[in-house]
Amino acid sequence: MSNLTTRGRGSESRTGSRLPTDQQIEALAREAETGYDLRQARRERVGRPSLESGVSPRVSFRTSQSLYEAARARAASQGRSISALAREAMEQLLAG
Repeated sequence: MSNLTTRGRGSESRTGSRLPTDQQIEALAREAETGYDLRQARRERVGRPSLESGVSPRVSFRTSQSLYEAARARAASQGRSISALAREAMEQLLAG
C-alpha cells in the first residue's frame, strides 16, 4: 500500500511533491464556486512548438540502456537534447 494514504495534508509525498493543505483546498473550492468568465480565458499552448507549420508527428522507440546512455552523454556534451540528436541521426541516415 502506498505511503500517500497515511500522510496528512500538507505533508510531503513519496515523489517529493507537497500535498495541498485543507486551507488550500478550501481556497481553491471557493474560487471555483464563484465561477469563471470563460470569455477572459486564454488558451495556453503546452509542449514544444511544431518543427514546421502545422503538427509535427511524434516518433517514439525503445533502445538498449547502453545506446541510451551514449546518446544522453553525446547530447549533453553538445548542449542538445536527445531528441535533437535523434532527429539529426535520422536525417543523416535518410539523406543518403
